[in-house]
Amino acid sequence: MHGRCSALALAALLVAPGVACKPRGSVDPSIAEADQDDAWAVYEALETRIAGGQDSEAERAAALERVRAVADDQTAAYAYARAAVAGRVAEGRGLKALKLLREMQRWALESIERDPSFREMAATRMLGTLYVLAGQHLEQGDSEDGLELLEDVVDAHPEAPVNHLRLAEGYIALGDIDPALASLCVAQRGRGQLSGQEQRLLDGLIDDIGGADLLSCEGQGETP
Repeated sequence: MHGRCSALALAALLVAPGVACKPRGSVDPSIAEADQDDAWAVYEALETRIAGGQDSEAERAAALERVRAVADDQTAAYAYARAAVAGRVAEGRGLKALKLLREMQRWALESIERDPSFREMAATRMLGTLYVLAGQHLEQGDSEDGLELLEDVVDAHPEAPVNHLRLAEGYIALGDIDPALASLCVAQRGRGQLSGQEQRLLDGLIDDIGGADLLSCEGQGETP
């Protein structure tokens, strides 16, 4: 996978050996001190650590335990936080991830039900990526459903590079390179708006298609 660091990396997870062991690392005080009654605060604390490349397996596991303990306030934010943190833990669990992926799916769907426009359709983008990369392991949703969801997000918010990044990832994961190129170009032009992890994903996807020299972006992927 050319060193790719996907937000999910689900395909690799589901074939990697799963070992039942204590999560490695310590838990930063920012996780432990996040508002115990606010799932979003826990999610944000974890994402801050991940963005800085400072997180540990133990932190991700602790964050999931924290958000699971928070009472559901029936908001899209709560459901999104539950889905996102479950996905973060799933990234390192190998065969043990399937239950977490189902948890992620459940709460992403719940977030969409509560407010499909929350954070510019972030839950729809998450669910689309999940279905593309791991739909065969879930009871509902497949790769075609996932691509349709990702296309819907791009259509609604074409100005966001991350949406094009995830759509390109979906096409490339399914071996369909040509329709990914325009979105890769949009993501490349908006690279500065992507997180460090998303930039590494972009680099990995460009490697997958044969390198930057083969990605001709002139006239491709122009957003309105």
